[in-house]
Amino acid sequence: MIQPFDKIGKVSGELSLPGDKSISHRALIISALADGESRIQNLPASDDVNSTLSSLRDLGVEIQKNKNLISVNGRGFKGFQKPTQPLNAGNSGTTARLLSGILAVQDFQSTLIGDESLSKRPMKRMIEPLTMMSANIKATESFTLPLNFNPPSKIKSIEYELPVTSAQVKSAILLAGLHCDETSSVIESSITRDHTERMLGLKVEKTSNKIFSFVSRSDYPKTQEYFIPGDISSAAYFIVLTLLTENSSLTLKNISLNPTRISFIELLINMGADINYKITHSSNNEPYGDIVVNSSQLENIGINKNIIATIIDEIPVLTVAGVFAKRKFELRFAEELRIKESDRINSLCLNLAILGLEVEELKDGFIISGNINNYNPVFNSFDDHRIAMAFGILSSLLEGGGRVNDFECVSVSNPGFLAQLKSITS
Repeated sequence: MIQPFDKIGKVSGELSLPGDKSISHRALIISALADGESRIQNLPASDDVNSTLSSLRDLGVEIQKNKNLISVNGRGFKGFQKPTQPLNAGNSGTTARLLSGILAVQDFQSTLIGDESLSKRPMKRMIEPLTMMSANIKATESFTLPLNFNPPSKIKSIEYELPVTSAQVKSAILLAGLHCDETSSVIESSITRDHTERMLGLKVEKTSNKIFSFVSRSDYPKTQEYFIPGDISSAAYFIVLTLLTENSSLTLKNISLNPTRISFIELLINMGADINYKITHSSNNEPYGDIVVNSSQLENIGINKNIIATIIDEIPVLTVAGVFAKRKFELRFAEELRIKESDRINSLCLNLAILGLEVEELKDGFIISGNINNYNPVFNSFDDHRIAMAFGILSSLLEGGGRVNDFECVSVSNPGFLAQLKSITS
């Protein structure tokens, strides 16, 4: 569908958002591993999270929904049932990579598939360390889905330094490592999301230039009660909209404030944004609290390559902020964007060129400058939820509004986006 957006006059009020997608995947998987009932509050109804939920059901996990409460009856150590059909990760890279860490250690054969987009995304980076742990995984010649998992002889521990920054690959290794008596360690040279480590209570050591995460069967999860804080990646769109709309103020309630996820907010503050946040609660070692945002004049600054991995999902809407900020907007060291749901570097550049901006596409990013001269554009979502929402926000800032093609793809992460937007704008 083509979704029209009118110019927003003002943003005001409070907004609560569905649970953080990254935390939700892990809460479901960790609960399924535990022996007995765990309960999860504020799980989002997004397509990605539903892919994890349905895959766990296909593994014999009993999951019940009662309004905003999810009950997961975990199967315990190696208690999953052999699935009768391929497990379908849909569009969810998180589902595919995290479940791979579980499927790789089971005593039965299984197959993991995904949609057309996910089936093009790289899995070699995850297959290699799992194979070092004695996993028996077969992929396509290009190391993509479908993946076939055969029972390993015996899972062994490893010490593995990530060659690429990827919280998903790290989590796959850690989840597999729960099934080995000896300790495995994952070594990172750059910070990535640490939800798996926090939620499992893993030992983590930091040196001046390395991060070590340790796991063994002694860390195997027990049943828990989970509250999933609001998704900060979903909040990012409304944060940018508020900043760029005159005489506006917005309070976002109970949002995840995990230290590996707030680099986006800190970057905006350094650009001149009037944003205040405070940690007020914690659930399963995951901190959360409220974010208060006020209209601001922004100025583009250099983006440190060390934070790219922690803002990777927010880059599309950060680019929107950059378009309206003073000075040119430049992004580098973000080649990972090319292997998301779309080639997000190319997607962003093509859409921004529609506005008449000067766009220089680079291998690992882009440079945006010039002035907007098309005030009623039609943008392409490229069937990418984050591109769709980013250009929905940009359209809402234009005098004549704008339209976004194939906007229904937002259901991957936030099917309630339009209703949320309407509730805080006039």
